[in-house]
Amino acid sequence: STSVGSGSVIGPNTMIENSRIGKNGRIIWSVVEQASISDSVSIGPFSHIRKGTLVEDNVKIGNFSEIKKSRIGANSKVSHFSYLGDADIDVNVNIGAGAVTCNYDGDKKHDTLIEKDTFIGSGTMLIAPVKVGRGSVTGAGSVVNKDVLPNSLVVGVPAKQINKKKKVEKDN
Repeated sequence: STSVGSGSVIGPNTMIENSRIGKNGRIIWSVVEQASISDSVSIGPFSHIRKGTLVEDNVKIGNFSEIKKSRIGANSKVSHFSYLGDADIDVNVNIGAGAVTCNYDGDKKHDTLIEKDTFIGSGTMLIAPVKVGRGSVTGAGSVVNKDVLPNSLVVGVPAKQINKKKKVEKDN
């Protein structure tokens, strides 16, 4: 029971099973299983979108990414070689190449929450359960094993806050 919206391109060697694909999307050389993909989403090549995943509008998922039982908020980007499992990714989030949500502790799975307007640096390991606050940045290669306060910059192994970003107010 799969549906594909108008204007979407489903490329070669793509498998879609029991999923909803929105309008004007592009899925190339990838697998989508029991997931909901909204409008204007680009996936692949060689990505795997697994059961229980919701991908909102205008999301780009790069090559060799795997997403399981997660929500990817509108206008977000998931770069290549990333794994996101049991994660809630808010809007306008950038997930750098090779970032991983480490959601299984050997006994049970845990959730990761990444709030809006956040930048997750390449190679960041997010050890769940963990929350990354709105507007925060993780440095490349960081291991985040504690919650990150909003508008913070964290780096290192384990990640430590080195700076509180200044919040920029927008005039209406």
